[in-house]
Amino acid sequence: MKKYKLLALTALLALAGCATTMGPAGTQATVQDGERKAAEAAPPSVIPSGPLSAIQPSELSSQTVTSLQPPPDLWQRIRNGYKMPNLENDHVRRQEQWYATRPDYIQRMTDRSRKYLFHIVEELERRNMPSELALLPFIESAFNPQAVSSARAAGMWQFMPATGKDFDLKQNFFRDDRRNVLASTRAALDYLQRLHGMFGDWHLALAAYNWGEGNVGRAIQRNQRAGLGTSYWDLNMPDETRNYVPKLQAVKNIVGNPEQFRAELPAIDNHPYFQSVTLTRDMDVELAAKLADVPLDDFKALNPQLNRPVILAAGTPQILLPWDNATVFKRNFDAYNDGKYASWTAWSAPSTMSVSEAARRVGMSEGDLRAVNTIPPRMLIKSGSVLIVPRKGTHVDVTSHLADNGQLSLAPEMVTRRTVVRAGKRDTVASIAHRYKLSASQVADWNDVGAASVFKAGQQVILHLPVRGSARTGTIRARAGSPVRAATKAPVRRPVIVQQKRR
Repeated sequence: MKKYKLLALTALLALAGCATTMGPAGTQATVQDGERKAAEAAPPSVIPSGPLSAIQPSELSSQTVTSLQPPPDLWQRIRNGYKMPNLENDHVRRQEQWYATRPDYIQRMTDRSRKYLFHIVEELERRNMPSELALLPFIESAFNPQAVSSARAAGMWQFMPATGKDFDLKQNFFRDDRRNVLASTRAALDYLQRLHGMFGDWHLALAAYNWGEGNVGRAIQRNQRAGLGTSYWDLNMPDETRNYVPKLQAVKNIVGNPEQFRAELPAIDNHPYFQSVTLTRDMDVELAAKLADVPLDDFKALNPQLNRPVILAAGTPQILLPWDNATVFKRNFDAYNDGKYASWTAWSAPSTMSVSEAARRVGMSEGDLRAVNTIPPRMLIKSGSVLIVPRKGTHVDVTSHLADNGQLSLAPEMVTRRTVVRAGKRDTVASIAHRYKLSASQVADWNDVGAASVFKAGQQVILHLPVRGSARTGTIRARAGSPVRAATKAPVRRPVIVQQKRR
């Protein structure tokens, strides 16, 4: 009887294995086929070989278990990703003391970092880089993307102009991508990865980021020739670089254990602060902030690369907005029916001219043209220069060539003084013009004669000659053929001056 029951059960199982089901499109697929496909798609199982043994309690502490719950805040996420060797010496202690005695400074710069930290941490994790590198802008710029050093390094990652160009950071009249949050972070991590590949050590990579890879390389070679060590502490380097990694270690320690240093870190959610929005039209900065319902200062803090009051879609197609405000911007942009998105456009100077002449041509006052284009006194606008001017009667956006390559080039304005000279025998307009390094047409115009005219001996000839300032007497005197070279430098607004960079 048991034998018959077993045979019946076997037959039922065989029938069940051949049962069919209907797929979502009405096609038949056997259960066996489905199970086979699922097994093929699943990752291979790891089956232990040999007899199984119980895990001892002492072994439990060494087992890594991945948490299904993300860190509650971004600071904990950063702590979890620390990978660099720790430094413990007096250099670090001094830097810890410096920061610990300035709680207001820590509060300001950590609060400022909340806009940018999540993106940096995401990029570091994607590249499998140490998360403490997210703290490097604390050392570089106190997380101020508008920071400019005395050596012209700019942005929260403090790129020098030449290094920025090496890493495809555009720097033109309209924008400076060394201050662009996304572009500068990408470039900084690219650079740090390259330096780590060169030196094989994160501390040396950081020294090279601050001092320059050539300087670090030469310092290593000197030590090798002398039979000395080549670690960070073995190299002879400037004090700024010597204290650079200890500063990062001090900030790392404070973030790792804020209670020990009585530091209050602002709560930063483990969530993106901003998202990118694509612009399809040139747009005034103020209008973009208004459509996003974002205070202008907050908008500029997320888009600090903008040099002018207009965003050119062909050059800066993406803007950053707080996460929820991106949806507000899209909705308001679609509903905006004014038709005028930009009140400014780009104008290229057809020839070298004075600021007053350029202002007359574009229909602006000289003061307004100087202000919006940051043109200092006593300067000429060189031919081919690009300026921001009012957008009148056109809805055509600025081309990508201008948006990506536009530059404003200035030359010292030549100051002249009316001077009377006497013509010699056989002097002509051309000979006097040549003698004083002037054009014949200028000499002819000033004296109301033709360009081919001949002067009588002793005739008074009116000239407007360049003048030169006398450093000794403070007077101005005319000198033939010597244009004035003294020029006033442009007043550049620099919100923060940080340490001088050498890279």
